[in-house]
Amino acid sequence: MERKRVLSGIQPTGNLHLGRYLGAIQNWVKLQDQYECVYSVVNYHAMTMPFQPTKLRENVWELCYNLLACGVKPEYLSIQSMIPEHTELGWILGCMCSYGELSRMVQFKEKSEQVKEKDKDVFISSGLFTYPVLQAADILIYRADYVPVGKDQDQHLELTRNIATRFNNVTGKEYFQLPEPLYAELPKVMSTADPFRKMSASAGEKHNIDLFAPEEQIRKQIRSAVTDSGEVSDKMAPGVENLFSILNATGKPDVYRELMDSYHQGNLKYSQLKDAVADAVIDLVRPIQEEKQRILQDKKAVKESIKASSAQIRERARQTLREVKDLCGLA
Repeated sequence: MERKRVLSGIQPTGNLHLGRYLGAIQNWVKLQDQYECVYSVVNYHAMTMPFQPTKLRENVWELCYNLLACGVKPEYLSIQSMIPEHTELGWILGCMCSYGELSRMVQFKEKSEQVKEKDKDVFISSGLFTYPVLQAADILIYRADYVPVGKDQDQHLELTRNIATRFNNVTGKEYFQLPEPLYAELPKVMSTADPFRKMSASAGEKHNIDLFAPEEQIRKQIRSAVTDSGEVSDKMAPGVENLFSILNATGKPDVYRELMDSYHQGNLKYSQLKDAVADAVIDLVRPIQEEKQRILQDKKAVKESIKASSAQIRERARQTLREVKDLCGLA
């Protein structure tokens, strides 16, 4: 029986921090046992915000090393720019998408503001406006059954489904199936320095815990985590809730239950909670860091492996594009 196909992409921007791992990559690794997966390092998308070409190339390969160290299988991993059919399909699908649909995309408004805040003289890329269409092409070119998404990404997947439906109507054939969201109980990891904002590399070093940072740096960051937000409430403080969420996500159920019981009994010391979280995170990242060191022993072999997997995955993209062009009356 043919396995269902899952598609997901990750931008080569910023470091691979604990939030990205617990919120996405850990799930990617689990999905490999059940589905045929296509995981893409989407470097075209990384160009929609101000970038440095040399740094972009370095980030792409660094992210590949990191993903492999986390347990992503090399045969499922590809680099978007090595498969130019993505952008060609993106143009075709762009002709099936209205200006109004793109103008309603929330992330365009949010990221535009981020660019303006950092540098008022930097222009807003048109790619930032149109990239949801390329994202739709990333998904549809592999005829994906499922796309792992968080609730904040529902709008993008819905646009993909709308574009697929319009393509089917224009060509008079039910060619593209409508991809379904694949939800999972994933933690929303917040910054330990500010529990009201999501853990993010773009927010600065103190707002994310680098998966490949030295153990002492990880421990120091967690020990300095904000626990008291200064608000009087009967509910658990956001900073404390975030620490418990991280502890739970790292696979330490016994420690989690013990400390949660102490919290409800009113005798939990936050230093005790922080130390437990630091121990759990270090236990989680240590084998990943060790695997990365092994991978770095032969970077050339790893690069050749990813180039080979990208070429193999590209064959599926070529087939889809040939059929799409034929349906559109293109030579």
